[in-house]
Amino acid sequence: MKQWMRYILISIITSSVFACNQSTSPELPVYTPSDFHPELVDVELQKQTKNHTVSDFKLINQNGDTITQHDYKDKIYVADFFFTSCPTICPIMTNNMLRLQNEFKNTKEVKLLSLSVTPTIDNVAVLRSYASDNGVNDSIWNITTGDKKHIYSLARKSYFAVLEQGDGGLQDFIHTPNFILVDKKKQIRGINDGTEDHEIRRLISDIKILLE
Repeated sequence: MKQWMRYILISIITSSVFACNQSTSPELPVYTPSDFHPELVDVELQKQTKNHTVSDFKLINQNGDTITQHDYKDKIYVADFFFTSCPTICPIMTNNMLRLQNEFKNTKEVKLLSLSVTPTIDNVAVLRSYASDNGVNDSIWNITTGDKKHIYSLARKSYFAVLEQGDGGLQDFIHTPNFILVDKKKQIRGINDGTEDHEIRRLISDIKILLE
């Protein structure tokens, strides 16, 4: 319970910082590792103040297809971290990703990316069933698994969306409810709480700003 309260507090602090940054500029800011709460960032990057972009990735989606940065070339996309058996915030996050999918279903420039934090459990068959149950449009939304170390590295060095747990259990890190908005240049342009309705409305508005 303390761990859940800890990441929620960090998420609130992080979202508050982002909201303040966005309110002072007519354009969306470009976020760097130093803008995030330190506990979300790999120690090697915590003081980096510029030139951050999402690293290349290689993942496997719900159809068993290999998904890389190439699939998101020249796309605006929203990424999140989840696991299929999560009984608390994940169903809400999934419903709100579905909301984004429906909002931008006719916009080829917008895509979605979900990464499992329990990739050894969430294999292709599990992801395929999860996608089917939740109305996922394969052309828009990739729900992915892959090498655990690679996903962990992306979470801590690219998207800044998980906390270390370090208990040696099946899940070595705890995901936040954050939705990460990435632009066509692979830069982070926003963070929104994926469980809050007003945050999703703001995210939709921000995506439309990037499309302009």
